[in-house]
Amino acid sequence: MIKNTLLLIALLWSATAVHAQKNFNIIQYGAKVGMDNNAIFIQKAIDEASTMGGGKVTIPEGNFVTGPLTLKNNVELHLVKGAVLLGSTMRKDYTPERMAVISAYGQKNIAITGKGIINGQAHELMFNMFELLRKGELQDTQYLAKRPREENRPNLIFFKGCQGVRVIGITLKDAASWVQNYKECNNVVIDSMTVLSTAYWNNDAIDIVDSKKVRITNSYFNAADDAICLKSEIKDGFCEDVWIENCIMRSSANGFKIGTASLGGFRNITAKNLTVFDTYRSAVAIEAVDGGFLENIKVTNVRGKNTGNAVFIRLGHRNQDERYSSIKNVWIEDVKVEVPAGKPDIGYPLEGPAPKVAAHNLVPASITGLPGHLVENVTLKDIEISYGGGATKSKAYHSIDSLSTVTENAAGYPEFTMFGELPSWGLYVRHAKDIKLINVKISLKAADFRPAMIFDDVSGLKLNDLSIPEDAVLPVIVYRNTNQLSTSGLKIPKAAEATVIKK
Repeated sequence: MIKNTLLLIALLWSATAVHAQKNFNIIQYGAKVGMDNNAIFIQKAIDEASTMGGGKVTIPEGNFVTGPLTLKNNVELHLVKGAVLLGSTMRKDYTPERMAVISAYGQKNIAITGKGIINGQAHELMFNMFELLRKGELQDTQYLAKRPREENRPNLIFFKGCQGVRVIGITLKDAASWVQNYKECNNVVIDSMTVLSTAYWNNDAIDIVDSKKVRITNSYFNAADDAICLKSEIKDGFCEDVWIENCIMRSSANGFKIGTASLGGFRNITAKNLTVFDTYRSAVAIEAVDGGFLENIKVTNVRGKNTGNAVFIRLGHRNQDERYSSIKNVWIEDVKVEVPAGKPDIGYPLEGPAPKVAAHNLVPASITGLPGHLVENVTLKDIEISYGGGATKSKAYHSIDSLSTVTENAAGYPEFTMFGELPSWGLYVRHAKDIKLINVKISLKAADFRPAMIFDDVSGLKLNDLSIPEDAVLPVIVYRNTNQLSTSGLKIPKAAEATVIKK
């Protein structure tokens, strides 16, 4: 239903758009290859096209440097093959209202299309920015301790409150912050895009924030932070009716993530046919930690190789008020992920950061809520996760006799390493209700001294056709404070009576 609706929107938008009726070539407005800043000329073409009812503003072949641009109603910015739009490397060219190479606020029927490239030149831009910071000509409260704030570093694309958005075919390179941010927008179509942005930390490949009716398809994302990330930054806002399909992702953080920002919520999200590789954190991360809701999520057909973690589902309480987040109705199906013994993203220009916790063994997939605030109705079906194994007690050890001492870390930043050492190697489930595992297979390439799975404070647990290797260390499954348990077709070590401990 969501897919058909979004497709209809895209077709109607394309069929009725008036912006494509007239062409506005930026050369005709004074833009030149080799000029220090063509922003005034490109903006003039955009303004005139919008004033005349709409049209296509064309960036021809060549390298065109520009300061920040504002896209306006009924305008399509089209970059032909061989066209390169280079963002200014002078930080003072960007203002708080125009902190992106291309911005739009409250506009309708806008588009960026073509086979060209938008390059934020992050290396050069950040060199200039640090020079200004050292001279005191630019202020930033955290740059000495960490890195300049996101709000102080330009995006490539920032659209807020826009209706009818298309971004198709283009390549986005080297942003100094989040590559592209679609905030509080409706009817967004992203297709056949390439993102190559590893020039600086903390630059998500694409962020969908409190937006509705969004479609992201047939795209490639390689970024030095999350690849595809949905966020909710306002209490009365939420992401709804989002369709993601046929995307390839590499990330120094997570592949596909919902959260971390989760003030409002997420509803009716579908992601399918995803490939994740050489990614430091999780292939799939689903997080609600700021008081918002998360419901009706479906993720299918995910293939991951060299990822630090397969699936991470977390309900936390990072917000300071009395609201608690909720997670319910999550379906994850047809997932195959390889979690190596070593660091999965070695060799990239910006690798994922070293864990901010003590040394630990490989971290299992996990579903975790909080006492009295349970993750509800999660199904894992047709799942296969291969772990590198090789855990040793000399690195870290958490006894199954002390499961109650595993940290809750309720207010912690949600990531797969947030608990430090976990007492199982394949799956860890805590504070959850109505959990179903159907045809789930986990395997090891080297021995691991921990149980394969632990279920702690789980009500309503169904295990059907679960497969655990014959040579796994006993006990392979531990239940603690778990009730309404149903099992069938378990393929676990033959000493079945010795494999289950109820604590």
